[in-house]
Amino acid sequence: MSSNLAKNKFKILSVIFEITIPVVSIFFILDVPLYLAKISLFNQQFLSIFWALVTALLFITYPASKKLPKNNPQWYDLILILLTMIVGLYAAIFYPKILLGMGLVKPIEIIFGIITIILVSESIRRTAGIAIVYIILTFILYAKFGYLISGVLGTGRISWPRLFQQLYVGADFMLGTPLRVVCQIVFAFILFGNIYLKVGGGALIMDLSYALMGHVRGGPAKVAVVASSLFGTISGSAVANVSAVGTMTIPLMKKIGYPAYYAGAIEATGSTGGQIMPPVMGAAAFVMAEFLGIPYYQVVIIAIVPAILYYFSLFVQVDLEAIKLSLKGVPRAELPSIKETFSKGWIYFVPIFILVYTLFVLFLSPGVSALYAALSTIILSLIKRSTRDLWTWENILSILKNTTKAMFSVTAVCAGAGVIVGLVAYTGLGLSFSQLLTQVAGNNLFVLCIITAFASIILGMGMPTTAAYIMLAVLAAPAMVSAGVEPIVAHLFVFYFGIMSMLTPPVCLSVYAAASIADADYMKIAMQAIKLGIAGFVVPFMFIFNPGIVLIGSNFRIISDIFYAVLSILLISYSLEGYFIKKLSLINRVLSGAAAICIIIPITAIKIFGFLLTIIFFGYEFLANKKNVLSNRNISK
Repeated sequence: MSSNLAKNKFKILSVIFEITIPVVSIFFILDVPLYLAKISLFNQQFLSIFWALVTALLFITYPASKKLPKNNPQWYDLILILLTMIVGLYAAIFYPKILLGMGLVKPIEIIFGIITIILVSESIRRTAGIAIVYIILTFILYAKFGYLISGVLGTGRISWPRLFQQLYVGADFMLGTPLRVVCQIVFAFILFGNIYLKVGGGALIMDLSYALMGHVRGGPAKVAVVASSLFGTISGSAVANVSAVGTMTIPLMKKIGYPAYYAGAIEATGSTGGQIMPPVMGAAAFVMAEFLGIPYYQVVIIAIVPAILYYFSLFVQVDLEAIKLSLKGVPRAELPSIKETFSKGWIYFVPIFILVYTLFVLFLSPGVSALYAALSTIILSLIKRSTRDLWTWENILSILKNTTKAMFSVTAVCAGAGVIVGLVAYTGLGLSFSQLLTQVAGNNLFVLCIITAFASIILGMGMPTTAAYIMLAVLAAPAMVSAGVEPIVAHLFVFYFGIMSMLTPPVCLSVYAAASIADADYMKIAMQAIKLGIAGFVVPFMFIFNPGIVLIGSNFRIISDIFYAVLSILLISYSLEGYFIKKLSLINRVLSGAAAICIIIPITAIKIFGFLLTIIFFGYEFLANKKNVLSNRNISK
């Protein structure tokens, strides 16, 4: 009896948190206190309340061990919840006084600093694993004992009291940019996504994808590609994309003849690309804009062409595989028509239009734009009869619950990432590590890019993209900037490789999700996904040395760079799949791959040589296969 009573109390407490967290975040995004009470609050006051509420709810929801049931907190969880609220509210209430007295280290701030690191570490361990905790502790130990290291990585002496004070209330530490992006931006987009999907937006995406691509050869695979890119605009999460789209597309791909591992690889690759697909990319893209101090739309502009190249490569490979396996699409009679899909679901395009318009025409902040899109979705759903009845208290609480649940991992990880960012700046490690990378690369930009790419993939394994990007942004990107790369291009480079770690074994989160749905070996899926997602590994090198791909340079430079990039992607796809008009010989596969590499090298002689190889490849294949050209001309049949 007492056990049931306790559970009911925690359920009520959870509901209170699930309602309060969105209110706090919306107040922060809109700066409501300034308009209502003419009170200006520090960002850190909002953030400390937001972090405390989310983390406390996390300790209620996530057990200390996977063996324990969720939503059943133990006595030690109650202590963690109480401590979380105390340290969070103390910072929120007294932050102005704390800021004025930052020169003096108070015992209570030292104690709360130690407690905060324990709370942040435990919240990360429960939601994202122990690896990030070890990384945070390593950075803390480096900050304290780095003075013992000789050479470029050495630091000055820092006392424990000063260190813990900074970790607790330093404006550039836990209560810094990463957590602010979560509270001000990521929350708003997750809320919009949950509302949009609840009222039928997700069904529109799937129906539209099937209507456009379901009937062509290998249709369900191409549906997965299209739907994953569209769904990425709403979710911004690779694993969420796989879970939402893959449950429908993977079984259909297997049904028409794709091997289970190949179906899983298509979905994992397509869903991972959702994080690089504008207009709404992953949370890391918003962090990138904040780090660079530029409007978010500038990040979107440079990301458009690389994202299209990524999906173009995937689409071509999927189509070639469908030809090899003689796969057909789903009969049109079993698919929704494009006309009916638009007539029934056109209303769901309005929120997307409002989101794009407010972001890229009115230049409103991303958080405010997402709230406008969410509000328009609610209004339109109230106008539409079929969705009007959805707005029950039960469904409203469900949306809020799903939103706060989605905030657990990203809030915990970004609080920890803020600690890392602060320590890197406080110790000067960013500059030191940048110098070290430059020295190892011997001032060779290509070698530096290779080192950075490998470091990005290794650091990103098993980590959420946002955390991986933040580490790379403060450690690896500065080295590329010092080597002459435009800051925004350098950050996009590490952003890409942080994302591609979702596909690279042994720790590949997108692949794990796809493997569970496809019921196939995750290693086979990972190997195939790397092949299908090859553009994600190649395109970053392309735009480093051919900046026209990210729309930097003259019109002629932009057009020529994009042309050669598209041609290179085609040749790489043919080489990897071993198929063009018919199966390619080993020599022609090598010829195609060599041509692809040469035409993107920014040396005129090599580029011309690559173009000649390309002419030889296409010329030989067309002349040798005249009879097959007409039958395979239309790749959509």
